[in-house]
Amino acid sequence: MKRNYFKEFKFQAVSLIIKEKHLVHFVSKQLEVHENTLYLWISEYEKHGNRAFLGNGSREFAAQKEVKRFEKENKKLKEALEVLKKFQVFLKRNHR
Repeated sequence: MKRNYFKEFKFQAVSLIIKEKHLVHFVSKQLEVHENTLYLWISEYEKHGNRAFLGNGSREFAAQKEVKRFEKENKKLKEALEVLKKFQVFLKRNHR
């Protein structure tokens, strides 16, 4: 089950690891957050600083989600184009 965390919570968790030098494993157990999640938060914090964790989730996650949506839409459009091309060939054969 996916849990949502407030950005303040994420900042505090990252601060425990980066500034207070606690081990990721220790913070993970104390906060009941998976270690991989903490590593993602650390990465985002190191990349974006105080501008990390905007909105619902990370910037990277939002960008990846949008890319996936565009890829899905692109696939549907390509399939529709192929159908139209086949139909066009069919119409040309029947008009002769």
